[in-house]
Amino acid sequence: MRVLVIDDEKNIRESLGRLFELEGIEPVLAADGTKGAEQLAGNTFDAVVSDLKMPGMDGQKLLEWMRDGGIRTPVIMISALGEINDAVRALKTGAVDYLIKPFDPMELVMKVRAAAENRKREDLLEVGARTAEQESRIVGESAPIRSLRTLIEKVAPKDATILITGESGTGKELVAREIHARSPRAAEPFAAVNIGGIHEHLMESELFGHEKGAFTGADSRKIGLFELAGAGTLFLDEIGETPLPLQVKLLRVLQERKIRRLGGVRDIPVAARIISATNRDIEKAVREGSFREDLYYRLNIVRLDVPPLRDRREDIPLLAGHLLEKHRIRTRKPSMKFSPEAMDLLVSYEFPGNVRELENVLERALIVCEGDEILPVDLCLERPANVTCAVAAFSSRNGQATLSMSDLERDAIYAALEKWDGNRTKAARELGISRRTIINKINRYGLQ
Repeated sequence: MRVLVIDDEKNIRESLGRLFELEGIEPVLAADGTKGAEQLAGNTFDAVVSDLKMPGMDGQKLLEWMRDGGIRTPVIMISALGEINDAVRALKTGAVDYLIKPFDPMELVMKVRAAAENRKREDLLEVGARTAEQESRIVGESAPIRSLRTLIEKVAPKDATILITGESGTGKELVAREIHARSPRAAEPFAAVNIGGIHEHLMESELFGHEKGAFTGADSRKIGLFELAGAGTLFLDEIGETPLPLQVKLLRVLQERKIRRLGGVRDIPVAARIISATNRDIEKAVREGSFREDLYYRLNIVRLDVPPLRDRREDIPLLAGHLLEKHRIRTRKPSMKFSPEAMDLLVSYEFPGNVRELENVLERALIVCEGDEILPVDLCLERPANVTCAVAAFSSRNGQATLSMSDLERDAIYAALEKWDGNRTKAARELGISRRTIINKINRYGLQ
């Protein structure tokens, strides 16, 4: 957590800096509003503590500058002058709180933490609402998709726990978002976590949060996803990858509707609706003992199965057109269309990676396509769809291309990550390298 401290009095500025350091909060100090604005323009902060009366750009002008620039970092204003009009004006301009000097230092720390958590929750709510509005579209008119839509309409208004099953890449999170968007909780946050993408030792902290000092490195309190979801929806993707010890704690949450942060001493009520998803044969996992039967029954109150793309081929033209337009707008390409041969190839292809693979294929086709019509060569469906395939399309159009060892390494990592739905541990295992190595390679090649 980072806080920007702005005060023209050096002793106050540095004292507040030391206070935040002791509380595990990283302080950045600025001597006036102008220097504070420079920091805000180039850096990200969780909160701002600013003096109101300063030479040059004072706290009020800083608030106005932030408002005009769309900077939404929460600001707590401090002042030695207890004038009510100043406080009211600052609060109207966008300050989240106002303290009169001298104040209790720990009160300031509490207000900073609360302001940062509230903004994080508001951002989560806005992202969830925006995503639901813009992307929560289940495209298709096939019988399986119509049946799925009917089920969504039935279960969305209820509060039942839902388990979504289906192959990797079929759009299980999209279904979860659609349920949330059609539910009475739509105005609340939608929080999503990929269980398979979190290191086992970090899962409990991510889900339940932790108190300061709960373990080595826990320098401040962390709010977990169960709390951040509020009265909205918490989506637990790849629930089948949950380690057995954590399964016990998830079962307790579902039974008692309470959590306890790591290192905490009190229970916190859980109001969020729980939707989980898996691409595993969960019943087989129960039989083999790798997934608790009692947790399975708690999660599987309502079951939704998302069909693979090969079982709804008639949706491919409509879906391909939707995805192409989505990425065309994002990449600012001119209007595009499919050649009849390209569409025939799409409809006949098996798509083992389902909708996700179709989207990746079309996104790369937009990159290599030279005209306003996508041809079969742009799709590269004669072999696994990966970055190397896109290079092959360039070669087909423009002559021979050569690949460096770095290209090959990048492509192999990309393909492994795509196969395992971004799970770095599984991708590293397939490639025969360590998890730390694959993380370094991901950062090196920009594959986040």
